Amino acid sequence: MENSTLLKCNNGTQATIWTDYSIEYKVASILLVILICGVGIIGNVMVILVVLTTKHMRTPTNCYLVSLAVADLMVLTAAGLPNITESLFGGHWVYGYAGCLSITYFQYLGINASSCSITAFTIERYIAICHPIKAQFMCTLSRAKKIIVLVWVLTSLYCVMWFYLSDTKEDVYENAVLVTCAYKVSRNLYLPIYFTDYAVFYVIPLLLATVLYGLIARILFLNPLPSDPKESRRNWKKESSVHGNSRSSSSSTTAASRRQVTKMLAVVVILFAMLWMPYRTLVVVNSFLKKAYLDTWFLLFCRLCIYLNSAINPIIYNAMSQKFRAAFHKLCHCGPQRSEKPPTYSVALTYSVIKETSNGESPDHYTTELDDIRRAAEELLPERKRLSFKESSLACKDTLASV
Repeated sequence: MENSTLLKCNNGTQATIWTDYSIEYKVASILLVILICGVGIIGNVMVILVVLTTKHMRTPTNCYLVSLAVADLMVLTAAGLPNITESLFGGHWVYGYAGCLSITYFQYLGINASSCSITAFTIERYIAICHPIKAQFMCTLSRAKKIIVLVWVLTSLYCVMWFYLSDTKEDVYENAVLVTCAYKVSRNLYLPIYFTDYAVFYVIPLLLATVLYGLIARILFLNPLPSDPKESRRNWKKESSVHGNSRSSSSSTTAASRRQVTKMLAVVVILFAMLWMPYRTLVVVNSFLKKAYLDTWFLLFCRLCIYLNSAINPIIYNAMSQKFRAAFHKLCHCGPQRSEKPPTYSVALTYSVIKETSNGESPDHYTTELDDIRRAAEELLPERKRLSFKESSLACKDTLASV
C-alpha cells in the first residue's frame, strides 16, 4: 500500500515525500478491525469449544466446521491484527524479518485451509443426502478426521513457498525510511501463483459447490427424501396408529433438520463467494495493469470483507442451527433452566438404537430413548429412589404373596 507524494524540486529533480495516513482512516480502520476480529475470534473459539466438549455435537459436518473455525482464527490473527499496527505506524512493518515470513505463511495457510474445509463439508453434505446408503460407511467421524488432517497437511506444504517468496524491504523517502513486508521479486513473476490460488481455492470450490448444492436442493425440495434402508424394510409391517403417527413425526423432523443444516451451510458458501470477491477481483485486475490500483480506502474495504468472512460464520450457526444455539447458551451458562416435568408415556416403549447419518449425525454416534428418560429422571428427581425393573417386579410379587 503506497502512501507517498511525488514533489518537483526547484532544480528540476523529483523527490518522494512519505505522508502518514489521515486521522479518519486510522480511526475507521482500527475500530472496524478490532470490532470484526474481536467478535470473530470469540465466536470461532466458542465453535471449537462447543464441538469438543459436547458429545452429541461431534458429527462429521461439525468436524469440518471446527477445521473452518481454526482456519478463520488463523486469518483473523495473522491478517487482521497486523493491520492495526500498520494503520498506527503509517504502513511501517514492526514485526521484523521473521514476523514477515511467518505472518505471510499463516495468512495464506488460513485462507487456503478455509476454502478446502468448505469444499469438504459440501461434498460430505452431498453424499449424506443424495447417497444415504454410501453415507453409512463414507460419512463417518473417523473418516472426517482423516480428511481434515490431510487438508491441513497438504495446504501447509503448499504454503511453504511463501517462506522463500516474502521478504522485508526498505523504501527510502526524503523525510523517512519505511520498512515493509513485501515480495522478493517483481510482481509479474507472481502471476502464476496468484492465478493458481484464484483457480484452486476460489473458482473451483465455488463451481463444485454450485453443482452439488443444486443436486442437494433437487433432493430436499423437489423430490422425496431418500428413505433409510432400515425404515424401508419395515414399511410393509402393520403398525398401530400411535406408532405410525410417531414414525411420521420423526420422519418430518428429520427432513426439516436436513433442510435447515443444508441451508446454513449454503449460506456459509454464498457469503464466502461474496466477501472474497472484491479482493480476488482486485488481484486479477492488478495483474493486467502496469501500475497496480492501491487506493487506501478500497484496500481497507477488501480487507474488512475478508475479516468479516472469517468472523460471521459463528453468527450464522447461532442464527440458523438450534443445536448450536443451545450449545452456545450452555457454554455461556445463560440458557433457560428447565423446570417442566418429564413427559408421561402411556404406551409401551421400544428401546431401539437409532442410527442416522443423512441429517448430519455421525454413524459413530448413537442415542436411545432409555438414556434420555434416565437422564431426565436423574435431573428432575435427584432425591427420589428409582426402582429398577427387577426390583419393581419383586415388589409386585411380594405384594401378591401377602394378599
